[in-house]
Amino acid sequence: MEGPERSEFAKERHAAFAEMMLHELPKDYASQEINHVTLAYFAVSSLSLLRSLHRVDKDQIARWVLSFQAKPKEMHNVDDSNFFGFCGSRSCQFSEDSGQSVSNLASTYSALAVLKVIGYDFQNFDSRLILESMRSLQMPDGSFMPIDSGAETDLRFVYCAAAISSMLNDWSGMDREKAKDYIIECQSYDGGFGLIPGSESHGGATYCAVAALFLMGFIQTDCNNSLLLPTSTIDIPSLVEWCLQRQGADGGFQGRANKASDTCYAFWVGGVLKMLGLYHLVNKLALRTFLLTCQSPYGGFTKFPYEVLPDLYHSYYGFAALSLLEEKELGPLFVELGLAALN
Repeated sequence: MEGPERSEFAKERHAAFAEMMLHELPKDYASQEINHVTLAYFAVSSLSLLRSLHRVDKDQIARWVLSFQAKPKEMHNVDDSNFFGFCGSRSCQFSEDSGQSVSNLASTYSALAVLKVIGYDFQNFDSRLILESMRSLQMPDGSFMPIDSGAETDLRFVYCAAAISSMLNDWSGMDREKAKDYIIECQSYDGGFGLIPGSESHGGATYCAVAALFLMGFIQTDCNNSLLLPTSTIDIPSLVEWCLQRQGADGGFQGRANKASDTCYAFWVGGVLKMLGLYHLVNKLALRTFLLTCQSPYGGFTKFPYEVLPDLYHSYYGFAALSLLEEKELGPLFVELGLAALN
């Protein structure tokens, strides 16, 4: 796909790519077996943004996703140390030691996101166990572990917990005040957010921080899209400056200073500006031009311009970024959840 052909958004080719990836992944994805539910989230959400969900059997997808929900063998075996969310794949459903499902926050977010996108009624399954067990993953400093057996704690999992609570419309599974305090500690001197306190500002971490604060209600906007937040929450002016500095001369967004522009950061960083009501400060024409140079001739998007083979991750966030730009063949986005907005 060279020259003029890259200037047009190839919707049908993208929809065919997303549908293909949902049904059968190429062999290069074998190493990502543990992330099957998340890969399905990218494919289904892509089809949703492309207004092409009619291509798939929603009931079949719902049954498949629900089959990954972790449940105790016996209800009396439930204790404070196990998390009963969703597993990422079949190989994660049973641990060698206990035979118990090994679920995690990221896969739980992805599973619920897929169900929400296809219009599944959450009242049809018991979410109480997810939320009750999620409390055990929150640390005293407000951060979250992704799994109940111990792991790194950072902003990714704070965001997942907030998104899960928002989708289920129940905040009993987390302490929002502690989570807010942890997020504030992660803001760097330059205005962006690192994954943990004291770390380098990063586009993905910054999105997780701001989106979680929005979902938890600590940042709000009024009818004029003006921000309403306590002055002690985060440093908004520095945050905005940091985000705007991420748009490069090529029109794309970088995730960190001195890095190349990358398709996905057009969503991660652009989404922050959208949430803050400042997306009009983005050079939209230059960004769209950059993104279209990342279209693959096979459908989908690549990480960098003029590459050939697409990947599912950058494809979805390419669609999401173009949705922020109000690409006419894409549906609108619920930015805080990273999902197509539902009617």
